[in-house]
Amino acid sequence: MPTVTWSRLGADRRAAVVAAAEAEFAAHGFSRGSLNVIARRAGVAKGSLFQYFADKRDLYAHITEVGSQRVRRHMEDQIRRLDPSRPFFEFLTDLLDVWVAYFADHPRDRALHAAASFEVDTDARISVRAVIHRHYLQVLRPLVLDARGRGDLRPDADVDTLLSLLLMILPHLALAPYVRGIDPVLGLDELSPEQPALVVRRYVAVLSAAFAQPDHSPADRATHKGEQS
Repeated sequence: MPTVTWSRLGADRRAAVVAAAEAEFAAHGFSRGSLNVIARRAGVAKGSLFQYFADKRDLYAHITEVGSQRVRRHMEDQIRRLDPSRPFFEFLTDLLDVWVAYFADHPRDRALHAAASFEVDTDARISVRAVIHRHYLQVLRPLVLDARGRGDLRPDADVDTLLSLLLMILPHLALAPYVRGIDPVLGLDELSPEQPALVVRRYVAVLSAAFAQPDHSPADRATHKGEQS
């Protein structure tokens, strides 16, 4: 948590420290990120950083919080635009498309996401993943619970397992289309423009088969429509 001294800083000075820290951690992660470089780029003494934050890990967690809030604001705007009240797995498909596109268009957020995912320091990784997971769950859990309330999910659907799978899929889709070597199985190592969208639909098809109420899954609706025509 930032200190009281941090809260008393002017907005420009706080913004300079955040920008410098985001650039350094995005480029080098926590373990190799340099406080000397951050201080120099922000135009502050290195000792001042320890007046603003308890230690390097505290600064890293704060930068993760700032970045997570930025991504969350964008995604919540998109959620409202996409209408989360429609059938859950149709909505989820569009939401994951938007998620992939966001990280294509925001390389710094993608780099920060990669730094958090690949961090070798266990304590630092736990700290930042806790921040990211909190934001994920605060957004995803109400969507999943609403879907269950509408009857989009099977009555015996394990909601916690669905959420856990989404917590794995989201970071993967943020990085795999843009970082070679993460997913050679689904064709993301030899990327074509349409490949991320195809991968999204394969993931959603598996989730739908496991969790959707049979007559609420996209495949079943298509079959039912064909039988009626």
